[in-house]
Amino acid sequence: MIMKKLFAVYFLFQFFLLFAEELPNGFKKVELGMSLNETKNQLLRDPEFGYHGDRDVSLLPGVNKVLIETDASAYKLNFLDRCYFQFSEDRLYIITINVNPDRMDYYSIFTTLCNKYGQPDKLNPQGASWTNDSVTMSLEKPLTLKYIDNKIFDELKQYSNIEKSGEEKTRQMFLDEL
Repeated sequence: MIMKKLFAVYFLFQFFLLFAEELPNGFKKVELGMSLNETKNQLLRDPEFGYHGDRDVSLLPGVNKVLIETDASAYKLNFLDRCYFQFSEDRLYIITINVNPDRMDYYSIFTTLCNKYGQPDKLNPQGASWTNDSVTMSLEKPLTLKYIDNKIFDELKQYSNIEKSGEEKTRQMFLDEL
């Protein structure tokens, strides 16, 4: 009897995986890996992002790091609020979409993502994330959607020389004692 139940659960899981969609490589027509110019052009084509041109572009500390910050909150019927597009070596590697909480809620987005992409790989009180070999998509509270190029992000983490702060070290020491 237990074997039948295990087989049924396994079969349902495999069946569900057949219909789960592949994780998206970005939001709308803005995709991870695009060049800075490709991203700017795509943002200009879609007024929902609230992109106003080069005045929304900043250089970040470090070599070849650029950030585009848009503000779509001026459009009252928009589901988007502020959006951030981070580049390294002229490649878009993080898309951060802050959703307007007056027009949308966390549960609706979470439910939609679960229906499309299956259950999240990680789930905690701060949010949920889905991951495959190339992309991590996360829904963070209060209402932020992120798309991360795993390859570029891992390379940048590997070469990061930022040491943990004293508070972070002390916090970890406390957690290690539990």
